[in-house]
Amino acid sequence: MSELPEWERLRVRQAEFAYESVRKETRVAYTLWLLTGIFGGHRFYLGDTGRSIAMLFTLGGCGLWTLADVFLIGRRVRAINRSRRAAVMARYGIVDAA
Repeated sequence: MSELPEWERLRVRQAEFAYESVRKETRVAYTLWLLTGIFGGHRFYLGDTGRSIAMLFTLGGCGLWTLADVFLIGRRVRAINRSRRAAVMARYGIVDAA
């Protein structure tokens, strides 16, 4: 495999930096779940505004949605990060094999 030209490496680094700036952290999501789970704070952090508002007004679906989210947060963070990475790489014109 040939070495990438300098301008291409720079473009890849810029794309990686842009992704890191929009990436969500699992640890932060779980901390927000622990502190504000019944109000949907972790969902607001993950950008699930509709579900967040529903949790806010129903106190986490009477606690049921909050309890279910403890098992779903990790998967949701990974899905959001995959989507955001794909969007950033597409914006920079990079085909991401990861």
